[in-house]
Amino acid sequence: MTGYIPTVFNGKIDQLLEEAMRGVARESAWTPTSNVWEDEKGFHVQLALPGWDTKDVSIQVEKQVMTVAGAQKSEDNAARKVYQWEISNGNFAIHYRLPTFVQQEQAFATFKNGVLTISFPKREEAKPRRIEIAV
Repeated sequence: MTGYIPTVFNGKIDQLLEEAMRGVARESAWTPTSNVWEDEKGFHVQLALPGWDTKDVSIQVEKQVMTVAGAQKSEDNAARKVYQWEISNGNFAIHYRLPTFVQQEQAFATFKNGVLTISFPKREEAKPRRIEIAV
């Protein structure tokens, strides 16, 4: 019999992700599509920002909250006959409550192909480790 067997560890990971997502607050008419996950190395947030430039986006961390904000002029569609307009622009601000196990001072961000990725490494004591059994 194969399948998913829930464990205490899996439950804790699910709980951490749920807490992270509950810690997300938005302050704008639109919010970029995002991915938020944790792995053995750290906590990561990705935002889809097609057509954006890094100078239009800011990332700030204060206490346990990261704020990602962007300001971009909205395109004027008055002179166009628009059939579909799904790529948003304009201003946005989104807040993420960071887990306590991350090293905020070691955070780094990359912007490639319209995707902003922000990563926070885990503190050493939070990383999984193997305990040897003495014989």
